[in-house]
Amino acid sequence: MGEVGGFLRIDRAGFVARDPSERVGDYDQYFDLQPEAELKDQGARCMDCGVPFCHNGCPLGNLIPEWNDLVYRGKWKEALEALHLTNNFPEFTGRICPAPCESSCVLAINADPVAIEQIELSIVERGFEEGWITADPPAHESGRKVAVVGSGPAGLAVAQELRRLGHGVAVYERDEGPGGLLRFGVPDAKLPKTVIDRRIALLQEEGIDFHFGTEIGVDISAAELRDQYDAIVVAIGSRVHRDMETPGRENSGINFAMDYLYQRNRAVAKAAGLESRVAENEISASGKKVVVIGGGDTGMDCISNALREGAEDVVVLDVYGELPESGRDELTPWPLPPKRTASTYALDEGGKRKWGTEVTAFEGEDGRLTKVHCRQVEGTSSRNLTPVPGSEQIIEADLALIAIGFTHPEHGGLVEQLGLALDGRGNLKAPVFSSSVDGVFACGDARIGQSLVVTAIAEGRKCARLVNRHLGGEPTAADRDRLAVDSR
Repeated sequence: MGEVGGFLRIDRAGFVARDPSERVGDYDQYFDLQPEAELKDQGARCMDCGVPFCHNGCPLGNLIPEWNDLVYRGKWKEALEALHLTNNFPEFTGRICPAPCESSCVLAINADPVAIEQIELSIVERGFEEGWITADPPAHESGRKVAVVGSGPAGLAVAQELRRLGHGVAVYERDEGPGGLLRFGVPDAKLPKTVIDRRIALLQEEGIDFHFGTEIGVDISAAELRDQYDAIVVAIGSRVHRDMETPGRENSGINFAMDYLYQRNRAVAKAAGLESRVAENEISASGKKVVVIGGGDTGMDCISNALREGAEDVVVLDVYGELPESGRDELTPWPLPPKRTASTYALDEGGKRKWGTEVTAFEGEDGRLTKVHCRQVEGTSSRNLTPVPGSEQIIEADLALIAIGFTHPEHGGLVEQLGLALDGRGNLKAPVFSSSVDGVFACGDARIGQSLVVTAIAEGRKCARLVNRHLGGEPTAADRDRLAVDSR
């Protein structure tokens, strides 16, 4: 474990955030890491609990106490090896995961948790700096070929695991670059796209083929794909927007949050000289009064982008009630992760949040949004809200962004052509990753519904084991060790 009693004398030190007034003027990463000496101290705070709730709270089962201790002792390379045993892409999770591991840290019962996410990111970035992270192609070739449809975190994870088991792997992505929502849904301020490109270059060195701008079911039929490959993995995410049946929804100026974020990320890429698609109908927050509906991570990312565009005012409406001083409500006692936090990077930059607020109508002039009507509500979720009498209010708005999630994956194209069965929620029916069609598998949000990046990676890793079994593959000794850890 770390230093005995270290948590009693050492306070938590989180990421070093840049000044909000400075960072809102650019798209550079909004935070830096603590220096090495501080990171060792943060590792010392880990108590090596008898029951490591952090390990259980992480969907990947990361060996957190182990690599906390290794960082504390300055054994960075060993820490990296322990980290990569369970996580293919810690440079992603270390930046954008909401860290359920920290919520379940025993210290979080009555104090600040260990800075697990920062230690994780520090380990992997140290690995890249030192040249320890290199391509790891398989020692043998199985002669079997797998097509992975979708290059989000689930697709990338299943692709890497299958390639390391010796199978030929091709990843098909309909967008112009890899990463899925990592690239197009997350602002560069949180996840610089160079971080994605760095990892993709390694996957290509390992022998994974990437085909961008290729939509299966449109550019290539599902039948053609089945003819060319021994197995198919569908990792297309959950991309059908959850809409609002609200009076005035037909006014222009009301858009889905992810449509806005896709445009903004492409605009940033284009400004950097990278090839990027141009939107036919631009969604811009510049000079506008913006209302974001939905207070999750996507909503916060909309705030951050709108402020960087130069919006006049940005407010987010969240149906959840205001957090108590403890930072947790009655629905999320330890070790559960809270639904919301007291503040976020976007709110620090100038966004405003209205707790317990529900939209009742949109108002427009000449078909263009001008006002958002709302009211205060009470309840524990969006399913049991009760209006507060006399709490109605009107917010002037030029742009409204709907950030209330997704319903299920798209059912046309590939899914329709393969004839894949759906579950009751419209997700792909694949209880143990095998779909209703032999040789076709599903993982990630397409299988379980919208979730976290860390869950998507875990989905991909587990799915790879089932695909490998279907292909008749036998893992090597090293693979067995890694997969044994992954299944804990």
